[in-house]
Amino acid sequence: MISSIRAGIRGLVAPSHRINCPRKTWRWVIGELHRRGENSHEAGAFLLGCERWGRLQVTDAVFYDELDPAAYATGVCVLHGEAFAALWALCRKRKLTVLADVHTHPRAAFQSESDRTNPMVARAGHVAIIVPNFAAGQPRASELGVFEYRGDHRWRDRTHPTTRNYLYTGFWS
Repeated sequence: MISSIRAGIRGLVAPSHRINCPRKTWRWVIGELHRRGENSHEAGAFLLGCERWGRLQVTDAVFYDELDPAAYATGVCVLHGEAFAALWALCRKRKLTVLADVHTHPRAAFQSESDRTNPMVARAGHVAIIVPNFAAGQPRASELGVFEYRGDHRWRDRTHPTTRNYLYTGFWS
């Protein structure tokens, strides 16, 4: 009953959002990215969950350094093959799927050439979210870079102003 009421209100408040992430989960992820990046290097995570009614519902996250302890050794996020094997095993165990990846940049949230040519998950529909300023504070949606992978190294930019209608991190998620 409560979940149907919440879904109804979400339909009014955030009717066209593709990705929904509860505020508490989003704040936890951003806080952990900042902590793990030590305000000096990139940090990242995979957002996990499932698709419901055509929307991606985030329920959990796993951080790159949990999958690969050397993920931040170069100052940018690099995952090796074993990390992906661990990721897929974790998803099977939790009965979740990877919905998006999120990582930090030192200043603006732009998609670097490395980000563009090396998607974390090279599957059409996968979403990459870039958080500015090493995730210091709680960045607004308008400060995020949001990119949807289309396949064949092509991306669709979902960055503000469309971020408002693509990624929802509020109470009604």
